[in-house]
Amino acid sequence: MNGPEKRTLEERLREVEDRLAIYNLVAAHPPSADTAASEFIAASWTEDGIFDREIAKDSGRTAIANGVLAPTHQAAIEGGIAHFAGLPHVAISGDTAIVTSYLQIIVPETVGATVAISGHGASKGFRLHRVSANRWELVRGPDGWQIKRRTLRPIGTAAARRLLRQGIEPEG
Repeated sequence: MNGPEKRTLEERLREVEDRLAIYNLVAAHPPSADTAASEFIAASWTEDGIFDREIAKDSGRTAIANGVLAPTHQAAIEGGIAHFAGLPHVAISGDTAIVTSYLQIIVPETVGATVAISGHGASKGFRLHRVSANRWELVRGPDGWQIKRRTLRPIGTAAARRLLRQGIEPEG
């Protein structure tokens, strides 16, 4: 892509709009997963999307969206699961984008002493259950930006380091 001085205002505005749409798509994942918003999830994926979590691989938007309706995921929601994402790195190239981010799974602590914080109530706190590296491969279609493939790998593995490095290295 040309530097900002060689692009038109319209080109620069489109990039800003694309980036905001991508940020919103990725930022919507935690609340959609934590509330089983399967219709929203289905609309976020291409028909032939692939969700590769290493321990499981779902293919197709229907299978991916139905994952949040599974009894195991419903139990996790009832138990207070919280998906927490960091600000993603976004690399846009025409009608495709690569997004690299972290995802944390946070759960309520069920053992230990209750701690009270003035003006904020009391709880036993929360526990960081897992941190993953995420690679989101997006495409722009008639319905806007959608997820074509998403790959998660647990932090502390060579596979996670590869995903993170690929996201920040310039293509060449």
